[in-house]
Amino acid sequence: MNGKLQKLRLSLASVSVFRNILEDAVIKELRELLAAADGNDISDIIDHYGKFVHELYERDVNFSKYLFRLVAEDENIYIMSQGSGKTLNIAVSEAAENELLIFQELSQLTAEDFKAETGYSGYLPKWENSDIDFADKYHRRIAGVAQYGYGKWAKSDMFIFREGSIVPVKFHDTQKLSELYGYDIQRNAVINNTLALLSGKPALNALLYGDAGTGKSSTIKAIVNEYSPMGLRLIEITKEQLRNIPEIVDEISGNPLKFIIFIDDLSFTAGEDSFGALKATLEGSVAGNADNMVIYATSNRRHLIKETFSDREGDDVHRNDTLQETLSLSARFGLRVNFSRPDKNSYVSIAYELAKSRGINMSEKDIALKAEQFAISSGNGRSPRTAKQFVEQLLSE
Repeated sequence: MNGKLQKLRLSLASVSVFRNILEDAVIKELRELLAAADGNDISDIIDHYGKFVHELYERDVNFSKYLFRLVAEDENIYIMSQGSGKTLNIAVSEAAENELLIFQELSQLTAEDFKAETGYSGYLPKWENSDIDFADKYHRRIAGVAQYGYGKWAKSDMFIFREGSIVPVKFHDTQKLSELYGYDIQRNAVINNTLALLSGKPALNALLYGDAGTGKSSTIKAIVNEYSPMGLRLIEITKEQLRNIPEIVDEISGNPLKFIIFIDDLSFTAGEDSFGALKATLEGSVAGNADNMVIYATSNRRHLIKETFSDREGDDVHRNDTLQETLSLSARFGLRVNFSRPDKNSYVSIAYELAKSRGINMSEKDIALKAEQFAISSGNGRSPRTAKQFVEQLLSE
């Protein structure tokens, strides 16, 4: 068979720059189908056809859009060089341009093409196609790579570090800044620092500390959700993974995106190994930190280290050393923001604004009475978290 299908099969085999795409489940089944179509076993062709369409239907009915998404999100030498501003060898550039044309031609493949070349007259399930200029759209994507990202960075806004790799969080917290009430001064300090990072200005590592339930973690995640279209990403790590920060820095350095390394609910006991790892990172290790990242941590403790009575024992020199060690870590965060428990008026105001945003028609006086009763009966005290739980109870009633 020497028609369109064989040409596409051979063209795909030659792909080099975007070769990762050939490992995609849909494309692997398509290549198997094109190879089968080069023979005369119609039963084998139809079997591979069904497998290909099955894989496609699982992801997208529109083959053209699905294929361009693979191309746009692929992490390869071409887009990585473009994103970092490096000069690319002309041979690689020519190969990439040619492969974009190959994928564009492939994106127009239809069920009718298979019927025409195989002579099969039975029913074949169809898929949708769209007219996409792959080269033009891809180059516009490159122009905005500092906002869109590439590879896994284009698939999510939030990531975790797992088994030595940074992996996307598929279903992450969707908290919005507009859904957070109170703490405007504290929140604006973190927002302004993040905007400095995004604009390429010096930004500070930040410690958000204070009482539980006051919105420290929610603030950071809401900021990422708000500014991810400007190229902001979050990588959450645990305290035990602090020693892996150099690996993370190596991976993201040179990336056009901006990153927040996020450590939630951070605290140490004296002598922990991870304490030294964070201290070294904050003050700058030998490897140095990337200029496209900051570290944001939250903690219920300003000084981060849990102090025991035994820490206070000993001579004055010992006590002074312990105190200085305790203070030294938090002092290495250039921005320290205190989220303290709200007073009664602030708590009621947060509860009222939350209730109003959820469509609850109740006077502020009634909200004040019921919200205060809820804070006492729940045993959680006044906090934005308690106010949110109170409003959720009202909604359930």
